[in-house]
Amino acid sequence: MSAPAFTNHLEALRLRVMDRMASLLESQTRSRAFASNLGSLVRQVQSEVMAELEALSAEAMPHNLALRLRHVIDTYRSLEQTMALLLGERQRQWSRNAEHAKTTLLEFNQTVTELASTLIEKDLFERQSRVLERIILSHEHVAQWKAFVQEILADFHAIFPFNFFYIAFAEEHGLSLYLYYLGQYPEDMKKSAREMMSRQMLAGLNLPADTLLEIDEFEIAVPENDAAVDDIRMITVAVPEHTPRLAGLLGVAYVGSNELTPQEESVVRSILSVMVMVVGSSKLLSRTLSELEYYAMHDPLTGLYNRRQFGNVLEYEFGRSERHGHEFSLLMLDLDDFKDINDSYGHQVGDEALRGVAEILRTQIRKGDIAARIGGDEFTVLLMETGRSGASTVAHLLGQALRERSFTAPDGKHFHLTVSIGIAVYPGDAGNEADILAGADQAMYRAKEMGKDGACTLDSLKGKTQAGRQTRDYAERLRVALHQERIVPYFHSIVDCHSGELFACETLARMVEPNGDIVVAGQFIETIEKYGMGRELDRIVIRKALEAQRQRMAGGAPDIKVFLNLSAQEIQGRGVLAYAEDLCNTLGIPPQCIVFEILERDAIGDMTNMRTFLTQLRSRGFAFALDDFGSGYNSFHYLRELKFEYVKIDGAFVRNILNSKIDYALVHNLSRLCQDIGILTVAEFVESDEILQALREMGINYAQGYHISLPTRDMPLVASMDCYKKA
Repeated sequence: MSAPAFTNHLEALRLRVMDRMASLLESQTRSRAFASNLGSLVRQVQSEVMAELEALSAEAMPHNLALRLRHVIDTYRSLEQTMALLLGERQRQWSRNAEHAKTTLLEFNQTVTELASTLIEKDLFERQSRVLERIILSHEHVAQWKAFVQEILADFHAIFPFNFFYIAFAEEHGLSLYLYYLGQYPEDMKKSAREMMSRQMLAGLNLPADTLLEIDEFEIAVPENDAAVDDIRMITVAVPEHTPRLAGLLGVAYVGSNELTPQEESVVRSILSVMVMVVGSSKLLSRTLSELEYYAMHDPLTGLYNRRQFGNVLEYEFGRSERHGHEFSLLMLDLDDFKDINDSYGHQVGDEALRGVAEILRTQIRKGDIAARIGGDEFTVLLMETGRSGASTVAHLLGQALRERSFTAPDGKHFHLTVSIGIAVYPGDAGNEADILAGADQAMYRAKEMGKDGACTLDSLKGKTQAGRQTRDYAERLRVALHQERIVPYFHSIVDCHSGELFACETLARMVEPNGDIVVAGQFIETIEKYGMGRELDRIVIRKALEAQRQRMAGGAPDIKVFLNLSAQEIQGRGVLAYAEDLCNTLGIPPQCIVFEILERDAIGDMTNMRTFLTQLRSRGFAFALDDFGSGYNSFHYLRELKFEYVKIDGAFVRNILNSKIDYALVHNLSRLCQDIGILTVAEFVESDEILQALREMGINYAQGYHISLPTRDMPLVASMDCYKKA
């Protein structure tokens, strides 16, 4: 049995029971009245009989008869009292039964009413649950939230036959009002309802009466509703105050002469509360999705296309131009010295300047051309069906427009900006996206090198793009070689100039190609340093060199020094000294046999860190050699400020001492200077016996070069003049 049918059955039962109980009470009341009348009659008859008996006893009669009469009178009085008690108890029983019957009737009536109410609430709850089960947020529902609301309202109407549903949101431009008509209504009735609900919404949101209204209306097919606008009643629920960026109201309007029961109003409000969350969340999510779609393609600061969308457009333009045989040009723009603007005036002023640059780009390029911001102060412009000449003209106009634009600083002063522009053209300069972007970037940097505030075309830099790509590819090959430890140490002998004995060996890095070819460090060290792989290279070479030294010591060979080259970054405190110290402890190698060397140009670049580095180096027992000494423009200053155990005189001077008086004098004087201040000297590039003899005469301590030996894979063992022989 359904809940409504069962409720009707309960009501019929209640009426039947109350009717029967009323009949019973009526019968009891009549019996009580009859008993009361009968008791009065009995008392009256008793009184009359008693009066006659009393009169008779007063008359003269025989004694025995008088005794019998007195006995009758006493018995009669006893009967009269008993009768009075019986009638009194009967009245009390009737009264008590009547109260019990009334109480039972009231309790029964209340129980049936509460049960019926509970059944009504259960039915409402079940219907409410069926509505709520339909409310499931999805991407489609969020994107089409207005239609989603109509689906929910059709189910809502089955619970509560309302006439109108309304949603009001306070927007930046005014009030957005969405009206849903449950059924079809005449236009005049719609107009009246629209005006009434608009007034209510403006008042509910504390908006002025002249607020701009934007109204959307929808009709939902339901069984016909009769509505008289004057009788409309409204239930409204507000969007929670904590909902960000959204203020609004939701509600239903209905026509009816009767007030809703508390249960009905509770159900309506609960569904409205859920509708608030659904509609509010859907609207916010819809707005957020729109913003995300916009910002997925646009730069939030300038409103121009971002890097990602520009890449999509560029990819499309390559395909289009290839199909139709068109050419197009790419401009790469980088503001000159823009960092100074942020540092001098703050990032807020910098952001305003970037917005101004974006405005110039939008106004200067043609409709159909594309401008984008791809980095901090980097912009690109894609010029459709435009060749080199046209691109140069646009670049000139953009640069001129920017020079003429005045920007204002917080202190009221004005400043100007300039831009360097690189130009690359398809298909003349590049045939794919990567090449045209790299080409335009190279041309832009060339424009900066030429003095900034100008433009440069890629055709003047032919070959550099491919060279840059090759350098990058080579860096990846080096990275793989480091990972596979195909970097190995070679050892170059350093001998005592006077005794010819092996004093030390310098460790040189070599790369072993997969096919077995050996690549000297001069061919890859610049790329290693450019791409930040120096630290990994240093550690591999140090470890392998110390392991070789350990093997040499285990074979009983005399002690020698091991010179190890370090990259310039190591003086920044990257832990190479601790790494070498741990290796020495592990392998049992005395730190005193290790000499670290750094190029003079690198060592002198950061005097403060260099002092700290040398202090830590010596505290661990290591020694230091300054490589290419004499190549710096102020080498004497460094000798005064820093203490070195060894200096390796730049081989460019050594190799020409026999042919150049200047080089001879420089090496000779450097040798004397180092002798005077207690620094040992190592001459590089000793390539003949004559050079070696001249170095001996100058007092140079040690020599290194191809005349003495070639670098070898194995650490040298020879400690005699035999090491002068070439391998």
